[in-house]
Amino acid sequence: MECSLFKNDYLNYKFPEPQYLGAKYIHRAWIAQFIPTDSCVALDAFGGSQSIAYLLKQMGKTTYTNDFLNFNYQIGKALIENSGDILNQEDLDILFSPNQNPTEYNLIKKLYANLFFYPEEAAWLDSFRSNVPRLQNTFKQSLALSVMCRSMTRKVTMGHFAHTQALTYAEDPARVKRNRSLIRPLRDIFLDILPHYNAAVFDNQKANKSFQENILDLLPTLSDVDLVYFDPPYCNSHADYQSFYHLLETFVEYWKDKQFVNGIKRYEPKRYSGFDKNSEAINSLKLLFERAQHIPTWLVSYNDRSYPDINTMVNMIEPYRKVKVEYKRYTNGRGGKGSVAGSSEIILFCKSSPSSSKTFVYDK
Repeated sequence: MECSLFKNDYLNYKFPEPQYLGAKYIHRAWIAQFIPTDSCVALDAFGGSQSIAYLLKQMGKTTYTNDFLNFNYQIGKALIENSGDILNQEDLDILFSPNQNPTEYNLIKKLYANLFFYPEEAAWLDSFRSNVPRLQNTFKQSLALSVMCRSMTRKVTMGHFAHTQALTYAEDPARVKRNRSLIRPLRDIFLDILPHYNAAVFDNQKANKSFQENILDLLPTLSDVDLVYFDPPYCNSHADYQSFYHLLETFVEYWKDKQFVNGIKRYEPKRYSGFDKNSEAINSLKLLFERAQHIPTWLVSYNDRSYPDINTMVNMIEPYRKVKVEYKRYTNGRGGKGSVAGSSEIILFCKSSPSSSKTFVYDK
């Protein structure tokens, strides 16, 4: 397979900084050194915030990204698959116009008024969501949803929705002094963030694609991939993304067939992952590696505080690939159980090499 070298000017584009548990945004330069320059078609199997998929796109690769949650899929469609559509003033006029169908679009106010947002802000979110389908194409729709989801995480202390302290924190002058987004209108936050997303849209001259699939189903259907990046949820380290970001998924899906449970009004039933519970993780990871056999090179992100432990991970990969283990130590905590000071982020560099022995090389 031949592919052209990437253009350096793609690196001038900047990925909008995420606020997402487990995001690999801060590790991009470290991860980049393990990405083979001669790989042509790359898959980010657990796209999440999409920062590594974006790096692959910047490197000039045909980039496929996948996430089973819709709000993450929308980021992939907006910034990876999209090659040129941005939101202009005409689009903003549509998005900020009155609610097109108040009897149909009132879910956020019904569920989250006086929980995460004051009633007028919750009603405004319903209005915005009612107008998204009026945009002229799906890339603009995905961009609008992605920017609004990012705006909502800016509005809520800790940037996630697995707590019930949002309005309590917004009324705390000390917290507001540290983060004025707590009291700023969502519209203003959206308008501040939008230029960064618009500026991040670019065309790398490749047919990139964003998927919303169970990765175990998707892998066998992709025959042209020569590099896959795996960043599965780290069990024991905030692996349940549906609980932390349930509101974003609810906003994008605009559920009509779910129950909403517990104090945070999380949707039920949750989508099946297979990777976020200790009882299921090993079997799912075994299937993952088995179904990626046709892809020559794997990069696996991991953490030394996660389950299963690193030796178990290596043993599961060993039947298929020669493995080299690289460590990056956290000197400061970054929030989340897997990124405390003294823990290590890990890359497993897995290369098919039939003629060589499968001796593991550990670098600390």
